[in-house]
Amino acid sequence: MDVRVRYAPSPTGLQHIGGIRTALFNYFFAKSMGGKFILRVEDTDRERFSEESLKDLYDTLEWLGIDWDEGPVKGGPYGPYVQSERSELYREYADKLVVEGKAYHCFCTAERLNDLREVQKKEKKSYGYDRHCRELSEEEIDKKKSEGLKSVIRLKIPLEGKTSFDDLLLGKVTRKNKDISPDPVLMKSDGFPTYHLANVIDDHFMKISHILRAQEWIPSGAMHILLYKAFGWDPPAYCHLPMVMGKDGQKLSKRHGSTSVIEFRERGYLPEALINYVTMVGWAYDDSREFFTKEELEKLFSLEKISKSPGVFDYKKLEWFNGQYIRKKSEAELIEEVIPYLKKDGIISQDVTEKEMLIIKNMMSLMTERLHFISDISELARFLFKDIGSYTLTDIIPKKMDFKGTIIALEGARELVKGFESRSDEENEELFRKKSEEVKVKLGSLLMPLRVAISGSKVSPPIFGSLRLLGVEKALERIDHVIDLLKAAVKNEVNKEDSNGQ
Repeated sequence: MDVRVRYAPSPTGLQHIGGIRTALFNYFFAKSMGGKFILRVEDTDRERFSEESLKDLYDTLEWLGIDWDEGPVKGGPYGPYVQSERSELYREYADKLVVEGKAYHCFCTAERLNDLREVQKKEKKSYGYDRHCRELSEEEIDKKKSEGLKSVIRLKIPLEGKTSFDDLLLGKVTRKNKDISPDPVLMKSDGFPTYHLANVIDDHFMKISHILRAQEWIPSGAMHILLYKAFGWDPPAYCHLPMVMGKDGQKLSKRHGSTSVIEFRERGYLPEALINYVTMVGWAYDDSREFFTKEELEKLFSLEKISKSPGVFDYKKLEWFNGQYIRKKSEAELIEEVIPYLKKDGIISQDVTEKEMLIIKNMMSLMTERLHFISDISELARFLFKDIGSYTLTDIIPKKMDFKGTIIALEGARELVKGFESRSDEENEELFRKKSEEVKVKLGSLLMPLRVAISGSKVSPPIFGSLRLLGVEKALERIDHVIDLLKAAVKNEVNKEDSNGQ
């Protein structure tokens, strides 16, 4: 069998982690089997359709490097691949089912359906269509049409019996026909098909061999099988994928954190890290290996290694993955990644100057180990490009120290900074260690005020490397400024005490 799979999102919102996990599973399965990966745009929900969502779909797949074999833009032998361009086909086959007595016109208004829902609610019955129009005669149908009443087309679900399908992951799935949504709408009154009709028709005519989709679609499985039977077609093989959960065991949602791919992208996640980690949510090659390139997954992915249990999306683990992938990049690759963030945050010019590029090249080896996200670069590197506007004095004062003690420590550190560039890091470390003993503070308490003075933050790249990048002259200027601030704070405290004493 030729493997043909599809990713068929509805452009009604941004691409999210669950959807992209489905796309990746389909893509890697197709590639591993030498098959085709088809992209189909299911845009029949015209009220919620948005061009922004459609653009986000294309941009996301492009960013991830997931290329489709057939679909919009590219075309293919079974197009068009946008459902709104296939309306005539859906109408033809919906009408065919009506003629054969397998579907029917329903003229129930929205008001009647709302009233029905309210009655069922009061009587504590489960909501469902009451098949009011199922047995209308031809004469009644013609009369309603002549009156200009609009209708939808509904599928006749068998009133008795069961419907089953085989799932490659879950085994045989069976549902009583009475538990299937009563006579679902296939064709809406606006002439557009519902998801169920368009989905089945497209999968058939696009020769889809396997349907890999989330387990939330299991309840629709039996209905789709009934549609295949009504048309006399063989259904594709099904594989319903495990849900993506948060660490609390609930379905992943915004309350857990970012879920749209664009949010991860803007934060500074690398596509390689996201692809690797997301593919591992509900799939494992073995009990130990975690890192895979996209090319490796294209060869190694198999349905047999998908878990039946929900996959847990761990933001901390993804962050760790991202850091690992950042450190795998060459310096030149990383420079290319960080420049857009430095520009966006106003750290460097839009037309990067020679001086700025020299600083970027010199700083990268120092910054790499500190990056969890590419976007971290702006705060880490700001002190090399911009003057520090203001200092938070509480950040400068180490624990168990006061203003006066911090001034002594910072003045001691200043003495060593003056000849810093002429010595090796080992020599400097030894001198700073001796100085900390001399002024009777821990080494960390000596270096912390110095770190804040030169970088403006308690979190910065390694202190000695930062000093070399910034330069002794600029460093001394900032140290002197902070010492003046601390002395002013001491003087202010003295004045307050004198004032209170009076």
